Amino acid sequence: MLIKPMAPGATLAIIAPAGPAKPGQLKQVPGLLAAHGFKAKIFPGCAGPATLGFLAADDKQRLADLHAAFADPEVDAVLCLRGGYGCVRLLDRIDIELLSRHPKLLIGYSDITALHALRDGLGLPGLHAPMPTSDLLHAEAGDAAADLFALLHRGLQRGDVIAPLMQAHPLNQGSAVEGRLIGGNLSLIAALLGTRWALQAEGAILFLEDIGEEPYKVDRMLAQLRLCGVLDAVAGFLIGSFSDAEAPDAVLADYLQALGKPILAGWPSGHGRPNLPLPLGLSLQMDVMQRRLTMI
Repeated sequence: MLIKPMAPGATLAIIAPAGPAKPGQLKQVPGLLAAHGFKAKIFPGCAGPATLGFLAADDKQRLADLHAAFADPEVDAVLCLRGGYGCVRLLDRIDIELLSRHPKLLIGYSDITALHALRDGLGLPGLHAPMPTSDLLHAEAGDAAADLFALLHRGLQRGDVIAPLMQAHPLNQGSAVEGRLIGGNLSLIAALLGTRWALQAEGAILFLEDIGEEPYKVDRMLAQLRLCGVLDAVAGFLIGSFSDAEAPDAVLADYLQALGKPILAGWPSGHGRPNLPLPLGLSLQMDVMQRRLTMI
């Protein structure tokens, strides 16, 4: 198994390595998980106190929660409460030996991209997937919740196919390509360039998504990736949602299509709806013509 199935009653650690929840949200999380056959173990930083107005708790508490969640023998996987901002503040203080000794699944997206990048460097897979207060507590996220928790219950193995209903996209080109899926939020990927947590891009398939970034900002970040050699290094591109701003399709086409590499765009993962779970750090085949991913 690439991702081991979790039995009914498995425990998910809830940590908040980035931003704080809104008032009243945290108390809803145990019931949400119980409705899908899981137990919630909520770590202290989720309850604050918030720091600097945008962090769920201070760095010391958020880091302690992260370490404790992975080391806890009762915990089967770690689910982040929400994104926002803050994970990059922790990267140089994370105990990578501890994470390597406890290779539990990390679940989250947006700012959690920074933690996925660190873990990818350790050979540890994760799920770019909905989080409780960002997605799962909202009524319109019912399908996303069902998809995430069903995947956790059944696991993921070689030969499994991910093929959501989606239309052909004007950015699509090429046929099929194989590689390790990396990436996530474009802003975080760009922010990590030049650090030791930058994505290892050679031969990989790069997934990109973002929220609230106008086309000229997407252009700037893609320029960073190009200048650092990332766009040349990867084998292909999987493009998710770019929401809450003017669509950057023209910019994406300008940077990516001329490279002649396979592109599968319009994938329903990211800050838009739906936000389907997507395995990071695992090898797969991306079939552009069939608009599907096959685990290998």
